Amino acid sequence: MNAVAAPDSMRIGKSALYIAGSALLFLTQGLGMNLASANLAQVQGSLSATSVEAAWLAAAYMAPNVSLSAALVKIRAQYGLRRFAEIGIVGFVIASLMNVFVSDLHSAVVVRFISGIAAAPMSSLGFLYMLEAFPPARKLTVGLALALTCTTLAAPITRLISPRLIEIGQWHGLYTLEMALALIALPIIYLLPLTPVPHAKVIQRTDILSYLLLAVGFGCVAVVLVMGRLYWWFEAPWLGMLLALAVVTLTVLIELNREQPLIDIRWLASREIVHFAAVLLIFRLVASEQSAIATNFYQLLGLQYDQLATLYWIILAASLAGGLLCAALMKPGHADVIHVLALGLLAGGAFMDSHATSLTRPEQMYVSQALVAAGTALFLPPAMARGFTAALAKGPSYILSFIVVFLFTQSIGGLIGSAAFGTFVTLREKFHANILAEQMVLTNPLVAQRIGQLSGAYAKAIGDRALLNGEGVALLGQTITREANILAYNDAFLLAAIIALFALAVLLIQVAVKRLAGRDSDTVPAAIS
Repeated sequence: MNAVAAPDSMRIGKSALYIAGSALLFLTQGLGMNLASANLAQVQGSLSATSVEAAWLAAAYMAPNVSLSAALVKIRAQYGLRRFAEIGIVGFVIASLMNVFVSDLHSAVVVRFISGIAAAPMSSLGFLYMLEAFPPARKLTVGLALALTCTTLAAPITRLISPRLIEIGQWHGLYTLEMALALIALPIIYLLPLTPVPHAKVIQRTDILSYLLLAVGFGCVAVVLVMGRLYWWFEAPWLGMLLALAVVTLTVLIELNREQPLIDIRWLASREIVHFAAVLLIFRLVASEQSAIATNFYQLLGLQYDQLATLYWIILAASLAGGLLCAALMKPGHADVIHVLALGLLAGGAFMDSHATSLTRPEQMYVSQALVAAGTALFLPPAMARGFTAALAKGPSYILSFIVVFLFTQSIGGLIGSAAFGTFVTLREKFHANILAEQMVLTNPLVAQRIGQLSGAYAKAIGDRALLNGEGVALLGQTITREANILAYNDAFLLAAIIALFALAVLLIQVAVKRLAGRDSDTVPAAIS
C-alpha cells in the first residue's frame, strides 16, 4: 500500500472519522471473508452440500483474492485514488447484493469467487484511510499498527455474531449483514476523500501477462492448500495438476528480461527479502494456532458458539490491547523488542493449550488464547514496517514487489498454516488411535467393565446380549477416536509452541550478534511521503 501524505494539521475529529471509516472498511471486508468459512457446517444444509463440497466456498473466495492486491497497486497509481476508491466500493456493494440470489452450492461458489475479486480493494482502502488519519511521522508506526490490528478483529467478531445471523436466515442471514455494512461504507468514500496523488502511466501491456501468470499460480496454490487436506494430498490427481500448473506459471521468468518489471524477481531473491519472507511465514504458521487448531478443537468437543462467546470477547479484547501496545512501542529500534515479546506470548499460549483434555472447556483457555491473540497483534506491524522501509530505500518501484511478498506470506501463509496443522492433526490422530486401540483388549477387566458401562444405557432397548455387547464396543471405539483426536490437537499445540520458541531463539541470537557488532536494530523513518 502506498503511504499517502496526510496534512499534519488534520483536526482530531476529522482524524477520528478516518480511523472509524478504516475500521468499518476492514470489518466489512473481514466479515465477508470469514462469515462463510467460519460457518460451513451450519450453511451446508441450506446449500444442499456435503462438508467437502462446502469447503469450495472458501477456495473460490481465496483463489482470486490472494493475487489481486498486486494488480491494484499499479491500477491505483495510474487512475488515481478517487476513482480507485469509488469503483472498488461499488464493486463490493454489487458483489454483496449478489448473495441475495444464492440458492444452491453452484451459485454460492460463483458469488464467492466474485466476492473474492471485489473484496481485494477493500483491504487496501482500509489501510489508506487509516494512514490518512495520521501525520507522515506516524504513518508507519501508529497508523500501521492500528491498521493491522483492525485486520485481526473480524475473526472473533464473526464468531460472536454468527449464531444470531444463522437463526435469522442461514446463508442469506449471514450476508445480509455484509450487504448492510457495504451500503454504509459506500457514502464514506464520497464524504471522506483521500489525499490525491499524482497520476502516472505505469501499466504496460506486458504487465497484463505477468499478472495473469501470477494470478493463475497463486490461485492454484490457494485451491490446493484449501482442498488438499479434504481430498487428501496424494489421492486426487487434479491436486497434482493444479500444483504443477502453479509451478509452471510462477517460474516463468518473463520479468527478468523487462526494463520495468511488474515484480523485481532479483530483489525478491536477495538475502534480505528471503529472510523477511521466512520470518513472516513462520509467524503466520504460529499464528494459525488460534484459527486452525483451537477453533477445530472446540468443534471436536462439540462446543457451540454461545458457549464460546466469552472466549471470543476475550480474544477480541486481547487483540485490541496487543495492537494498542504495539502502537505505543512502535519507535525506532524497538522492532526486535516487540518481536521477542510477541513470540514469547505466542509460545506461552500455545504451550498452555497443549495440556487439553476431553474435560477442557473455554474457561481453561481464556488466558492462553488471550496471549496468542495479543502476540499475533504485536508481531506483524514492526515486521511490515521494516519490509516497507527496505522497499522504500530501493525506490517507489519496489513497493509492488514488497506487496507481493507480504501478500504471499499473509494470504498464502495463512492457508499453509491451516493445511499444515490440519494434516498434522490427521496423521497424529491415526498414530494415537492405533496406540490406544492396541491396549483395548476384552481380556482386560477394565476394558470389559468400560464396555459394560457404555452398553448399560441400551440394556432396556436391546435384549440380545451379543448385540448389546457390540453396541458397547462401538461406543468404546468412538471414545478412542475422540481421545486420539484430543491427543493429536495437543501435539499440534505443542508443535506451534516449539516453532515459536525456535523463532524466538533465532531472534535472540541475531540480536546478540547485532549488539556485539555494534549495530542498532532496523529503524522506521520519521517521515514517509
